[in-house]
Amino acid sequence: MRIAKEDIPVQIAAPGATARRQVGFGDVTGYGKMGAEFFSFAAGTDITELLHGLEDDSCQSPHWGYVVEGAITAMYTDGDEETSRTGDLFYWPPGHSVRAEEDTDIVMFSPQKEHGEVIDHIRSKVNG
Repeated sequence: MRIAKEDIPVQIAAPGATARRQVGFGDVTGYGKMGAEFFSFAAGTDITELLHGLEDDSCQSPHWGYVVEGAITAMYTDGDEETSRTGDLFYWPPGHSVRAEEDTDIVMFSPQKEHGEVIDHIRSKVNG
C-alpha cells in the first residue's frame, strides 16, 4: 500500500502548518518493539536472492515507511508489484521483496524482532 503526500487527507490547515493523516495504514497487532531504519539502495539493487531460505523466500516483516528520494518497487509473493517514489508513504505487509528503480533512500519503521531475523539472514548471505 502506498499513498502520495498530495493524496493524504488534510486534517488541519492553519497558517504555517498543515497536518495530513491517513488512517488504517497497516496493522501493528501482535508486534512488540519497533525499530527505526534508514536504507540506501543503488539503482538496480534487488534483494530477492538474499531472501532465499526465508519463509516463501521473502521478507516476513511488515514495514511502514517514507521514500526520501528515489523509487523502490515492492514485489509481493502473490505476483503484485507496487512502486513508491520520492515523497510517498508506504506499507509493505509480510511476504515481499524490493528492487530499487533508481538510487533510493527510505526511512522505515519495522517490528524489531521480525525484521532483525531478516537482517540477520541477509547478513549471513552477504558475509558467506
